Parts: sequence; C-alpha cells; structure tokens
Amino acid sequence: MKVLGLDLGNKTLGIALSDPSGKIAFSVETVRFQEGDLETAVRSVEDTIKNNAIETIVLGYPKNMDNSVGIQGHHSETFKAMLESIMSIPVILWDERLTTRSAQRVMTETKTKKKQKKAKVDQIAATFILQSYLDSRKRD
Repeated sequence: MKVLGLDLGNKTLGIALSDPSGKIAFSVETVRFQEGDLETAVRSVEDTIKNNAIETIVLGYPKNMDNSVGIQGHHSETFKAMLESIMSIPVILWDERLTTRSAQRVMTETKTKKKQKKAKVDQIAATFILQSYLDSRKRD
C-alpha cells in the first residue's frame, strides 16, 4: 500500500511517497506554482497518483503550538477539500508542527548548499510528515 505525503506551502508543494509496504517514506520532488494557484498543485498530485498505486494521501496540517489552526492550516483544509472533490482517495490531515524546521536542520547538518536547501526543504518536510504517519500506523 503506497501512501502519498504532501507539504503545502504558499508557492510550493513538497511530495513524498512510501515504499510499497507502506513503511518507509522517500522524498520525490518539490512542485512550484504561483501563489494562490492550488489547481496547479492539484494537477501535480493527480499526476503522481496516476503513476503510482496510491491508496492514501497524508497532507501536512500546520497548527500553532497551542493547537489552534491559523491561516496556513485553513489553506491545507481548502486543499484537502479540493483533492477530495476530484479523487476517491482518502486525504488525512497530519500535524506537521516543526517539520520544516527539522528539514532545515537536517540540510544544515549535511552542509546542503543554500540554493539546494530552498529547492528541497518542502519535499524533505513532506518526507518527515509521511514518515511520522507511517510510524504511527506501526504502533496501532
């Protein structure tokens, strides 16, 4: 069972996939789009689904440290609704607090160049989001 992991930003969408067993997350790509052009992001997800046997989508859900939902969280809710309106695959909102910071820290520790950091931070964050989800299923 392959699972698709997504990290939605204002102008980017980080994409990660699980292995066929649904145990390990892999970074795939970062899709860029014009701010507010979620249709382009949706098309990228559709393309990824067509090329893989995806059974579940895990979408990062940014929450504030007090567990409240801010503007970015509502942005993810809108994107989730868009995906669900055109696909029959379940979309799970997954708490993504601090994943971008974790991704940035990993890239700093591995001495990733600044230009590469900007290009890859969202797909690495998507990988962290997806791995967190996959790990939670192991415990169930």
